[in-house]
Amino acid sequence: MGCTTILVGKNASFDGSPLVARNEDSANGEFDPKRVAIVRPEDQPRTYTSVLSHVSIDLPENPLRYTSAPNAVDHEGIWGEAGINSANVAMSATETLTSNERVLGADPLVTYRTAQGAKDDPDYVPERPGGIGEEDFLTIVLPYIKSAREGVVRLGELLEHFGTYEMNGVAFSDADEIWWLETVGGHHWIAKRVPDDSYVTMPNQLGIDSFDLQDAMGEGREHLASADLQQFIEENFLDTSLDGVLNPRDAFGSHSDSDHVYNTPRAWYMQRFLNPTSNTWDGPNADYTPFSDNIPWSRKPERKVTIEDIKYVLSSHYQGTPYDPYGTSGPADLHHLLRPIGINRHGQLSVLQVRPYRPESSRSLQWIAFASNPFNTLVPFYTNVDEVPAYLSDTTARVTSENFYWASRLLAALADAHFSEVIPEIERYQQTTLASGHAFVHTTDAVLSGNSTVSDDDVRQILATANAEFVDRIKDETNEVLGRVLFLASNNMSNRFSRSDN
Repeated sequence: MGCTTILVGKNASFDGSPLVARNEDSANGEFDPKRVAIVRPEDQPRTYTSVLSHVSIDLPENPLRYTSAPNAVDHEGIWGEAGINSANVAMSATETLTSNERVLGADPLVTYRTAQGAKDDPDYVPERPGGIGEEDFLTIVLPYIKSAREGVVRLGELLEHFGTYEMNGVAFSDADEIWWLETVGGHHWIAKRVPDDSYVTMPNQLGIDSFDLQDAMGEGREHLASADLQQFIEENFLDTSLDGVLNPRDAFGSHSDSDHVYNTPRAWYMQRFLNPTSNTWDGPNADYTPFSDNIPWSRKPERKVTIEDIKYVLSSHYQGTPYDPYGTSGPADLHHLLRPIGINRHGQLSVLQVRPYRPESSRSLQWIAFASNPFNTLVPFYTNVDEVPAYLSDTTARVTSENFYWASRLLAALADAHFSEVIPEIERYQQTTLASGHAFVHTTDAVLSGNSTVSDDDVRQILATANAEFVDRIKDETNEVLGRVLFLASNNMSNRFSRSDN
């Protein structure tokens, strides 16, 4: 599943919060309706069974409450994707990654196999469950962790035991740090702490480009890994470095031609925006191009990164370059050469913000957007609540403007076909709603600061009421811009004619 991730360490973010953000994109030709959910401890399964891989896992008896962004139609499983639990730990899962033949030959993926033949036949082969994957990760990990590091350890143990049927990148954060985990083959994994002063860009490609194996096998200060990783590397001749310094991207990742139109351009554009003067990004003397395999996994930004910066890069379609699909200048064959970050098949975007300067009861925000990012907006949602407003939670398979997912998808489909005419309306909508979102957070924080003696139950109710009131405003704003865009699109239909009969 194609996705794009950006991680921002606490000293690189605008307010000192570690920030984790990821576009969840469906496969080409598929559109999975999404919603926001709260999973209470009593609703968490004690035995979990994957729909796709049929693996069953016994879960602990003490789950925490957590938010989730699951599929609205669950015939293929939950696909919880992104959330924050009541211990203020955030998780985003997963960024689908690439690998290479050497890794997959040494540790094959654990794929589901159907039963062969009838049970009474002498040559009957029973069903073989597969490993765990994106469908499962959030549900079986997030309710049971109280720090980002604990998330890495729990998921690592599950991967070693059950294996996985796909290559995955998973982010964990708390109020202090971010950890990024990448799977290596069917049962192995590596994880690295994101530097506090840096950001990370991840475009569907195994990304970590430096790794201290000694730290991972020892104290684990900044690096963690499956227990036998060093032996696994040595026995299978996976370290391709000439100087003995492990580069996981070279050892475990891919460098295919398809990467250069699907993956590397997205890292190039995100870093081009966040570090515009640090390198030469264009022309014959460029340090990095859309086709470079050595674009850094992490780097220090030129200024602190904001929520709006994250929304911009995760909505981008190479604007300002010859590769913009909405562009009108430059060779036409370049306009659709590269896979945009802001693509048509976004399901949801979650920006997970765990704020160290706020009390634990109001510390965490999950900023939510649905459908195609160039045309949607982010809505801040306090996660320490027991309910979700219907506009965010009541998505079904039926198309209707009465929920945020379908309203956002309708808006995008209308706007895309009339981009130049309607983009001013979209930009006003985005600025108005994002400004309102920040104002909503400031106001709600102030109300809680003025009521320091309220109980935790009262805080949850205050936050739930505030969420509901703000989402009502977003619904009104979205309906208004949808109406304006529909009017402009209707006036630009191909069967229009200038002569009027009244």
